[in-house]
Amino acid sequence: MTLPEVDGRFWLSIDGHSFAGSGRITLLEKIAATGSISAAARAMGMSYKAAWDAIDAMNNLADEPLLLRQAGGQHGGGTVLTRHGVQVIEQYRAAETVHRRFLAELAERAGDMGNVWSLMRTLSMQTSARNHLVGTVRELRAGAISDEVVIDIGHGLEVVSSVTRQSSGDLGLDRPGRRVHVLIKAPFVVLSATLDGARYSAANQFPGSVESLLEGEANCEVRVAIGNGRTLTALASREAFSEDWLAPGSPVIALVNAAHVVLATSD
Repeated sequence: MTLPEVDGRFWLSIDGHSFAGSGRITLLEKIAATGSISAAARAMGMSYKAAWDAIDAMNNLADEPLLLRQAGGQHGGGTVLTRHGVQVIEQYRAAETVHRRFLAELAERAGDMGNVWSLMRTLSMQTSARNHLVGTVRELRAGAISDEVVIDIGHGLEVVSSVTRQSSGDLGLDRPGRRVHVLIKAPFVVLSATLDGARYSAANQFPGSVESLLEGEANCEVRVAIGNGRTLTALASREAFSEDWLAPGSPVIALVNAAHVVLATSD
């Protein structure tokens, strides 16, 4: 019988969702070295969009932003790691060292494990929701048929979700401080220009600015910065893409109906 080989990739997770692996940490290290996201992406052979997607995924799960953009000046602008970003790298590399030692010791015993190795595969669950945030229950507003759950996602930002009473009970959403995942599909994020006196019926209203745009054949993807490293991704029509109010840096409001916010727990 061919003896199994021991191998494994080390990931840091937050509430069961992948936060940082070797690739993402290397990306942060290269950004720190070059001061440029595009330069770091090129060095790793990945697209600028893929690099930003990885950064957004980390920022949206982290307690504090990992990167800070500096405006251009005499020496030009750039991107630097925050203190928290540096700490994430240090903590990951320290834990990775311990993980490698564990694998080395496990490899010595692999021959005694037999076919049980075929059952020891890492399974991961992914979601199609483009926006994934993590927060805690701040308040439950009970209703006759459905409840409104107010989720604190940090730094003064809140998300309101409308769920059935059955779901709020099953997920334990009546407990303040309950840790939950917030999932919002990109098509459910509606963007509006900031207009004086405008009023909106959506329960979730996030003032922000357009961070980046990616044009596709049918529509375009718009990434909106809503503060403190948090972002929301929306889909906009090609017609809207060509209008000035969606230019990078433009102020916008991201609107999300409470019924379009899905909540999940990991325990």
